[in-house]
Amino acid sequence: MTDVLLSINNIEVTYARVILALRGISLQVKKGAIVSLLGANGAGKTTTLKACSNLLPAERGEISKGSIELLGEDTAGMSAYDLVKSGVSQVLEGRHCFSHLTVEENLMTGAFIHEDRAQAKKDLELVYEYFPRIKVRRKSEAGFTSGGEQQMVAIGRALMSRPKLILLDEPSMGIAPQLVEEVFEIVQNLNKNEGVSFLVAEQNARIALKYATEAYVVENGRVMLRGPSEELMGRADVQELYLGAGTDEGGESFRDVKHYHRRRPSFA
Repeated sequence: MTDVLLSINNIEVTYARVILALRGISLQVKKGAIVSLLGANGAGKTTTLKACSNLLPAERGEISKGSIELLGEDTAGMSAYDLVKSGVSQVLEGRHCFSHLTVEENLMTGAFIHEDRAQAKKDLELVYEYFPRIKVRRKSEAGFTSGGEQQMVAIGRALMSRPKLILLDEPSMGIAPQLVEEVFEIVQNLNKNEGVSFLVAEQNARIALKYATEAYVVENGRVMLRGPSEELMGRADVQELYLGAGTDEGGESFRDVKHYHRRRPSFA
């Protein structure tokens, strides 16, 4: 039995059959892993996540090459609804809470695929256990909560579907710095205690590498680097480009790494 939960196999994604957004992305998320997808704005991170959850058609996008597999099954014929039922939930960039609904009503929308109301209430209590901050605000309209609280609501809403895998897009965006660490701590606890795997697209490399088990660096729709988070954190080129540290004289630069991978688009 495979331990690979999600496998992206050399996919290309085009928008309107003209714009090539991804140029042969391959990556894996193993069961019980937290995998970070690092890159600047426009690198292809969000497109990769939307490809995984089959949300591309809503934006005139399509996978024009390659395949995506969930537990060894090709997801090409699945709808976004089918994927949620199969255990894949996405937390979109910008959170997208229903501002006119209360925090608790927002959370309950995540249980729409399950008919067992009693179980949904238990799931709600589990969410509140991990997110005590939003339990206090449960009767408040979501539009009047902070960015950090809305991010917690969005993750909690995804958790209500009882996912195997959560696709988390830019969780630190628009959140006060003191809450970013809190959100990632909760992600780590959900991973450890509930067995939920995560694929996290994030520009904040320092926080992403701290909590991930493995990471991929994406640029211009290609994977440029991959490896264990601790290993990438220690690389001079990653430190220079993403962590704001300089490289020693004579050391390998990220420019050299990019050139190497453009000539040989592999995981070497």
